[in-house]
Amino acid sequence: MQRVKLDLIDRKILNDLQADGRMTNVDLAQRVGISAPPCLRRVRALEEAGYIKGYHADLNPQLLGYGVTVFAMVGLNSQAEHDLVAFEQTVAGWAQVRECYMLAGENDFILKIVARDWDAYQTFLTRELTALQNVAHVKTALTIRCSKSEPGVPVDMPAEENAAE
Repeated sequence: MQRVKLDLIDRKILNDLQADGRMTNVDLAQRVGISAPPCLRRVRALEEAGYIKGYHADLNPQLLGYGVTVFAMVGLNSQAEHDLVAFEQTVAGWAQVRECYMLAGENDFILKIVARDWDAYQTFLTRELTALQNVAHVKTALTIRCSKSEPGVPVDMPAEENAAE
């Protein structure tokens, strides 16, 4: 079922599931003010329509041994479509690259990379990333700490409906 326009309840469902994807359907229904069966139908419709892409656990990288997070700005020698796609396909196979965005401007891509330590990152950088034929340059920014990490996107609530609450 494709929904064209989200109503306030749909937006509340999206907001609450984004904050806690493990909440039960009964709890979710109670939070958004409807009964459980229609809530479950709405969640399934939101999934089928592509608003909800999936569910995941937010893991602690330090406890899993990943003490370094780096952002790498990558410039390529060629921006031909087949070269961009080839780079993206290669990056997709690297587990330590957690996010990859194509950019407009001086750099072609920015990668979020996790590593166990600085030496592991340097090994990845020299043996994998800069070793790619089309990579012209890599500018690295080592993170010091993360002061905000919010998954997803803000879910806007319509002002006229929100004011009634």
